[in-house]
Amino acid sequence: MNSRVALVTGGTGGIGTAICKRLVDMGHRVATNYRNEEKALAWQQQMREAGYEITLVPGDVGTPEGGAALVRGVEQALGPIEILVNNAGITRDTTFHRMTPEQWHEVVNTNLNSVFNVTRPVIEGMRERKWGRVIQISSINGLKGQYGQANYAAAKAGMHGFTISLARENARLGITVNTVSPGYVATDMVMAVPEDVRAKIVADIPTGRLGRPEEIAYAVGFLVAEEAAWITGSNLDINGGHHMGW
Repeated sequence: MNSRVALVTGGTGGIGTAICKRLVDMGHRVATNYRNEEKALAWQQQMREAGYEITLVPGDVGTPEGGAALVRGVEQALGPIEILVNNAGITRDTTFHRMTPEQWHEVVNTNLNSVFNVTRPVIEGMRERKWGRVIQISSINGLKGQYGQANYAAAKAGMHGFTISLARENARLGITVNTVSPGYVATDMVMAVPEDVRAKIVADIPTGRLGRPEEIAYAVGFLVAEEAAWITGSNLDINGGHHMGW
């Protein structure tokens, strides 16, 4: 396994943390972005105590300038980015007839526009080196929709449209582009949902439980591997059977 430079946006969250750790375990040099320095430094210290060295670089991925600055910072610290995991995401849930322009644009900027903002300054280097892995972390709700999440579902669905177009453009250059769509995972955000609501969600999952962040990270590690070079333009659903399609 070659040691490569990986950038995971939104890496300090539950799924992001698991992805960062998985990539470090695979021997890669990993960086993530942050906006709140105090929280990020506390997270970095926790990672170090657990044996994981992860580089922190400031960056708001919701703007083109922020995305470009993040990429420059990572490449100055570690070298050219060869693995990119677009994982940054937020929610601003409400029914569409009550949704404000701010709630719409905040979610679309962070969840979808960030994919352009970070991938654009990375892709040319990947094309020159003729190797790259780009992975979007979408969501089950981008596939099936969700009440009160028109903004989130639209952004997450758009991520896979981005994936399949970029995959076609770069397939002959040794670059794979794929999507991972998690179902309901036991992150702090999901565990903060009232217990009765969470119980209803679990009751609809055929496996009878929430997912674990490490299970999503395993899928990312699979798609990053050298042996996954013939997998591109794909969406990998990981949801315990909650939503099935083909």
